[in-house]
Amino acid sequence: QVQLVESGGGLVQPGGSLRLSCARSGSIFNINYMGWYRQAPGKQRELVATITGGGTTNYADSVKGRFTISRDNAKNTVYLQMNSLKPEDTAVYYCKLLTGVGVYWGQGTQVTVSS
Repeated sequence: QVQLVESGGGLVQPGGSLRLSCARSGSIFNINYMGWYRQAPGKQRELVATITGGGTTNYADSVKGRFTISRDNAKNTVYLQMNSLKPEDTAVYYCKLLTGVGVYWGQGTQVTVSS
């Protein structure tokens, strides 16, 4: 059974940095993409960044130039490096895995940007 576990969230001051990790357990045959989404209070969940099985990345306009998604295939882990954080980046961040047979979500990790 596939499981995704996020970590790395926390409280950071504006302008600071955090790195989120999403560790995958369980066997899968093919990955369409893995991605990070976020949901702020009272708002819909939105895409932050994705990385395909071939390594192509995609970012929301609001995070371009500040966030970087990457992966370590040997560790079955996807990362989200977040720099120049802003208060509007405050949200619960979720990891998503899309495969040929299903969609999987992690439990989420809270990121709070505040002085």
